[in-house]
Amino acid sequence: MRSVTYSMGVSLDGYVVGPDGGFDWTPPDEEVFRFATDEVREAGAHLLGRRLYETMLYWETVDQNPSLDFSTLDFATVWKALPKVVFSTTLSAVQGNARLASGGLAEEIERLRAEPGDGNIAIGGATLAAGAAASGLIDEYRARVYPVLVGGGIPFFPQHENRVDLELVETRTFGSRVVYLRYRVVR
Repeated sequence: MRSVTYSMGVSLDGYVVGPDGGFDWTPPDEEVFRFATDEVREAGAHLLGRRLYETMLYWETVDQNPSLDFSTLDFATVWKALPKVVFSTTLSAVQGNARLASGGLAEEIERLRAEPGDGNIAIGGATLAAGAAASGLIDEYRARVYPVLVGGGIPFFPQHENRVDLELVETRTFGSRVVYLRYRVVR
């Protein structure tokens, strides 16, 4: 069965976006960027909320710039090919290799898990991931922890009342001092 993975950059104090709505502290260096590209390459589908979808639209056309380096073009190629499901109550259409969710989050995950195919089901966007976590649908948490305290904003970890036991599967420290933590949910 395909796993659901939640992976994002996060400040040391646990936020994906700061109190001002910015995430200018998360631009990856080349090493982290290649790592993130490989992580996306492992996915068979990506679930996104509207805000993350709109942020990631940049990657739908960036490859048309001939002056980009290989890593940027590689990520754009991988991202564009990846099937995406967008959850939104305000969008009526999406672009690229994306479709609007036709059901609820649990129904979409169940449908994707039942489909044949390789790769995990990646989920992005803190709000969407919080809904998946509250329903017990996330199998792995993958955090790229940046050495910064932003003091508030949108939390990486869902704020719900349920205890979730985790097993550390992998760690890695990058030259930029970003630390990757991969935890599997203990069931």
